[in-house]
Amino acid sequence: MKKLLLLASISLGMISGALSQEGKSNVQTFTPSKLLAKGQWDIKFFNSLYTQTEQTGPGSKKGDVIRQTFFTNTNEIYTGISNNSRLNVGLIFQVRSTQVGGNSFHDALGVLRFLDDEVSTRSGFTTIAPSIRFQPFRSIANFSITSSFFFPIFKETRPGTGEFQTGGNGELEEIKTPFLDQRSFAWENKFFYDYTFGKNRWQIFTEVDTKFNFGEDSGDASPNENAGERFANESLFLPLSAFLSYFPTSKSTIFGSIQQSFLIDLGNEFDQNSTAFGFGGKYQVTSKINVEVSYGNIFRGQNFQGLGETYSIGLRAIL
Repeated sequence: MKKLLLLASISLGMISGALSQEGKSNVQTFTPSKLLAKGQWDIKFFNSLYTQTEQTGPGSKKGDVIRQTFFTNTNEIYTGISNNSRLNVGLIFQVRSTQVGGNSFHDALGVLRFLDDEVSTRSGFTTIAPSIRFQPFRSIANFSITSSFFFPIFKETRPGTGEFQTGGNGELEEIKTPFLDQRSFAWENKFFYDYTFGKNRWQIFTEVDTKFNFGEDSGDASPNENAGERFANESLFLPLSAFLSYFPTSKSTIFGSIQQSFLIDLGNEFDQNSTAFGFGGKYQVTSKINVEVSYGNIFRGQNFQGLGETYSIGLRAIL
């Protein structure tokens, strides 16, 4: 929890100078497709809590699993560097926390304690990524691409913990170290496009991601490594997302979303796919700061796909 509070203090400190300013709304203007002008800054502090008690088997049939909860804090900082507002550079870094166990959603909130016993909890800084945003076509101002390269920076763990529990077959089995994040270098490209209509009351936003995961296959991991964190190595993660937004006022929006995701095998002999829906809203607190809340639900999947819910809250400043 101390790590989260520290990150919040840093982020809020960077944007506190904007709190007293009021002016034109940017809820509609600064979609992910919109790039910054030279000298502008975009700072985002986004938190997501995902919890699941169901998972599919080798096919698409779902079954109960022990509760697993994953918290992700993503921080993005970008600035405009070109006179024509077509190139931005930035940095992304993430902090994650994992907790295995608990019967209720209240139990899932224990993930916010940021414990790290490597038996039922893990936490820490996990990835850092230099990033660029660019507008490839001058004539299409509402189409942009964000390209980022992620480096894993969290420590290795043993696959087993030295403790045992009774498995589903009634036999003792060693407790595995909980999953924290993917142990891979990754090159991610996000393609954004939005279209506003209905007298600026409605907006369709689409996003296509391609994330190439590089690194050692899980089957090649040594006994001293957590092979489960390499399940997606040598694969392409391909989420396709669409959002429909309505603007009751210029300073607020509500939206619904649908997403189809694919994990495509490129040599690791493992693939998945899933479908999710979501909804949420954004509100402009000041002329510079927006707050966002959202909910997501993975309602179908294939091949050991978790079927859970995501609760998110974010704070964004355009300076």
